[in-house]
Amino acid sequence: MFFTFRGHGRSSGAPSGWSYVDLAADLAAVADAYDARRALGVSMGAGALCRLLAAQPDRFERLVFFLPAVLDTPRPAAARGHLAALAAAVESGAPGALAQVVAAEVPRSYAGSAAADGYVKQRMAALHGLGAGTPAGIAGALRALPDQLALDDASALRAVTAPALVVTSKDDPQHPVEVAERLADLLPNATLHVYDEPGILWTARADLRKRLATFLNS
Repeated sequence: MFFTFRGHGRSSGAPSGWSYVDLAADLAAVADAYDARRALGVSMGAGALCRLLAAQPDRFERLVFFLPAVLDTPRPAAARGHLAALAAAVESGAPGALAQVVAAEVPRSYAGSAAADGYVKQRMAALHGLGAGTPAGIAGALRALPDQLALDDASALRAVTAPALVVTSKDDPQHPVEVAERLADLLPNATLHVYDEPGILWTARADLRKRLATFLNS
């Protein structure tokens, strides 16, 4: 099953909804309810998974961290700038401004394509709470996010012995390769895979799907 965290169009969008403490608690509740033994975390979800593992290092049997964004050190300027631009665009209430910021997330080779247009529309809907009409709350959450860390001390992850796969790409300012490299170094039984270009879900979807399925089903 796939679990969509609060703060991605599933809650009021209040800044507290972006807390990694809250997200880790949500993750634990869902994992316990479904007796999940393997876990995959994407971006913020990877941070929430790290937070849970710091407290329960033996919670899962296999782990995947896809595009981890932050551990226990602040996000770089490029990531903070993008989140600030998203917040400003949401606050402006101008669909064109928001579309422009979101469109920048699409690889240049896909710009203007039907797939890119669909992504922009879907992302804009999520940022507006899937029609819930909470742009102010979401903007506040986006502004609060850059100052939040997934962990107090990432060294706690050294106690996690389950096999782990860490996947990232070069040149993705929102998900710095250095974060993934450090995470893989901290986890005692981790494998790191770095794609050569960003936009993995656009440019390497088939390879990524096979790689994750092979690892999780081993």
